[in-house]
Amino acid sequence: MNNEYLEPLNNVDAAWRHMEDPSNLMMVTGVIVLEDAVPIETIKDIVSRGLSKHDRFRQKVVDVGVMKAPHWSSVGDLDWDYHLQTITLAGQDAKAEVNREVNRLMSEGLDFDYPLWQVHLIQPVGPGCAVLLRIHHCIADGMALLGVLLSLTGPSAEASLELAAVSDVENLSSSGNLFRQATNVLGKASRLTSKLVRGYFDTLIHPSKILDFARVGSEGAKTTARMLMRQEDPRTLFRGELGVPKLAAWSRPVPLQKVKEIKQVTGSTVNDVLLAAMSGALRQYLVGKGESVDGLDFHAAVPVNLRDPRQRAKLGNEFGIVFLSLPVGIADPLERIFEVRRRMEELKASPEAIISFALLKAVGATPVEVQKAIVNLFGSKTTAVMTNVPGPKTHLYMAGSKIETLMFWVPQSGRVGLGVSILSYAGEVRLGVATDQGLVPDPEEIIHGFHRELDAMWGLYENVRN
Repeated sequence: MNNEYLEPLNNVDAAWRHMEDPSNLMMVTGVIVLEDAVPIETIKDIVSRGLSKHDRFRQKVVDVGVMKAPHWSSVGDLDWDYHLQTITLAGQDAKAEVNREVNRLMSEGLDFDYPLWQVHLIQPVGPGCAVLLRIHHCIADGMALLGVLLSLTGPSAEASLELAAVSDVENLSSSGNLFRQATNVLGKASRLTSKLVRGYFDTLIHPSKILDFARVGSEGAKTTARMLMRQEDPRTLFRGELGVPKLAAWSRPVPLQKVKEIKQVTGSTVNDVLLAAMSGALRQYLVGKGESVDGLDFHAAVPVNLRDPRQRAKLGNEFGIVFLSLPVGIADPLERIFEVRRRMEELKASPEAIISFALLKAVGATPVEVQKAIVNLFGSKTTAVMTNVPGPKTHLYMAGSKIETLMFWVPQSGRVGLGVSILSYAGEVRLGVATDQGLVPDPEEIIHGFHRELDAMWGLYENVRN
């Protein structure tokens, strides 16, 4: 390896690499359910041609030097026995069996001796099959990976069998446009955040310097200070010591039009409605376990796309994070929607997404132990990770077969044990929940609560309409 060129990971991707922990794996996991059975050779051909456009899928990550700086290292030929595997189900209860495989693979880390991705062909799933993908977060964020995934698809069965170019998918994240700011702001924020991170840890050692740190006067400094100094989230059953086993659940499809009609009458957004329903589902779960929810708020880390629309085909991580306080203590669905809307509007007016991205860039340049300390610091102030990705508006095909279902689950960093993912596809919305088995052994109960909340919102909407 001495004569081999090693490319260092950029600071943000390095930060995601170093967040890896046996009890919190940094993988994005996705499932594609296909209408028809597909031969493994066809899947291999599609995956091989689609992913070959990206060097990252032919490179592994190696740690170099005493600082264990992560670098990309080319592997030559891919080991397809590792990267593409088959799973044969009993065929009795397709969804439950697929769910068990998702649980198992979400709990197993990717092998760092190989490029950090793996595909499993699961069959039979009814008359069809499922394709399960696991990709490490240091390769790319969810938006970029969705673009890669869609490059393996086509608008028809015939087109999906042809070599696809990386999809130029429009409107994958409407929230990204709300937060996107000029590139030079990122540079300024990065420099500012580096200074503030150093200042923050300096105050841990020298409390007398807190006043000097607090005098930094810009809005960006205030935002960064607020993020760093915010109190820990209240202790609930969603927070605690993490273990290795993870569990996943996903909802039945919800017509997107129903959500749009609710948002229309409430003057909110689709995102507001879904986040309010999810907050209500978490409330129901806590109440069902006998926990008090009076006045309860806790924070969800919500990724925000900052990617330049002209660089949709580029891998890597280009997103910031805003920390949304979820009004779990509000019982009334309408009041909860209005409160989520108000809080989201405040976040949209703040530089929090830009600052968090710059903070991650600064953190990625620090020693590994410092990175872990900062990530755990933010983890103590956060209860969940929630992401909402608007997917394709029409049905797509993969390997000659129609895609019936798309779902994915997000990783949770910093000792966070609850992940929520919302994905729209072909006029429908699905919710995915990923939990730590020791904290939430029955994530399907959160899914049931989500459906009940949406049903209650729809009932209120029909009362207004009638």
